[in-house]
Amino acid sequence: MTVIDIPGSKSVTARALFLAAAAEGTSTLVRPLASDDTEGFAEGLTALGYEVERAPGEWRVQGRPAGPAAATADVHCRDGATTARFLPTLAAAGHGDFRFDASAQMRRRPLAPLTGALRALGVDLRHEEAEGHHPLRIAAAGIKGGAVTLDAGQSSQYLTALLMLGPLTAEGLTITVTDLVSEPYVEITLAMMRAFGAAPTRDGDVFTVPPTGYRATTYAVEPDASTASYFFAAAALTGREVTVEGLGTGALQGDLAFVEVLRRMGADVRTDAHSTTVRGTGRLRGLTVNMRDISDTMPTLAALAPYADGPVRIEDVANTRVKECDRLEACAENLRRLGITVTTGPDRIEILPGTPRAAGITTYGDHRIVMSFAVTGLRTPGISFDDPGCVRKTFPDFHAHWEGFTSPARLAP
Repeated sequence: MTVIDIPGSKSVTARALFLAAAAEGTSTLVRPLASDDTEGFAEGLTALGYEVERAPGEWRVQGRPAGPAAATADVHCRDGATTARFLPTLAAAGHGDFRFDASAQMRRRPLAPLTGALRALGVDLRHEEAEGHHPLRIAAAGIKGGAVTLDAGQSSQYLTALLMLGPLTAEGLTITVTDLVSEPYVEITLAMMRAFGAAPTRDGDVFTVPPTGYRATTYAVEPDASTASYFFAAAALTGREVTVEGLGTGALQGDLAFVEVLRRMGADVRTDAHSTTVRGTGRLRGLTVNMRDISDTMPTLAALAPYADGPVRIEDVANTRVKECDRLEACAENLRRLGITVTTGPDRIEILPGTPRAAGITTYGDHRIVMSFAVTGLRTPGISFDDPGCVRKTFPDFHAHWEGFTSPARLAP
């Protein structure tokens, strides 16, 4: 059995940084993810005037319930979607003039449902170039609150941003959602808000958030379940046994449900209160699976799919087209380059069994494309990547960890 040390969750770290910044007092984040995305988020907080002290394994954030200390700020959000969506929302609850911009990749990604909702709540917000995209400016004067309707069909992060804003408004928020993807991520948000003293509730498609504010706390960040998917998939493919500690039955992250997909394909899966173990059994069955709620692991399954004994059809993943790249087409294109037969539709991909050949993978600067096709490379030597370093977004040491994971024994078909 191999025990893998997975870095902290990006999603949890980003939410914890927002909540700590908004809380009364000083919060300590234990084992947060240190990566390009989360460091960009922390630096964005610093630019807004929050005090963030980063030490190995522990970050301390001095909260400011009244909002940013800076009267003006120019924040660069890098490639981080959580940074680009959460920080403007946090700043809008304060007072001052704030500008937000991002990388070319992030500029292409949509913001309109969120910024439209903020405008509906009275926020003075202006997109400087393309409507519904970065860069944007906010003349913040606090937010009264009230009722708003939101389409979260492209990203659950829009809803998360508004939920976390709610306790900072004068009167609270009532949010009616007309569509929602990646719903488990919203459950992460609600649980973490409660850990910081808020009291959000849900009744079907309606979320109610009273104006409680937040209280500082010490918060332990659990390992990243999306990152763990690559190692779980590797175990299923190679017949090895992999355990990830810190992701057990009480884990917040919905992406841990990826192991249930592996179970359906034939892997042996065991989950207890503190850990999850996956063991390959020598067989991978084809299947049809809806991955709407765990779409960040779609590329992991796509990269594993050629080794199944039947077609693998992944459905209801239209939102993967507006991630760091069009992940659905990126997976299809790279699989075809490897000699695999693939068909796609607006929200689906179907992959036929085959024997991948060595080829260069086009990453589109997307960390998940690299880490997913590293799984394929366990059975297909010679796979290379045009931008292997883009893993710094969420797992800067991925290649070293992967080499250490695969080197103890030669992984034969």
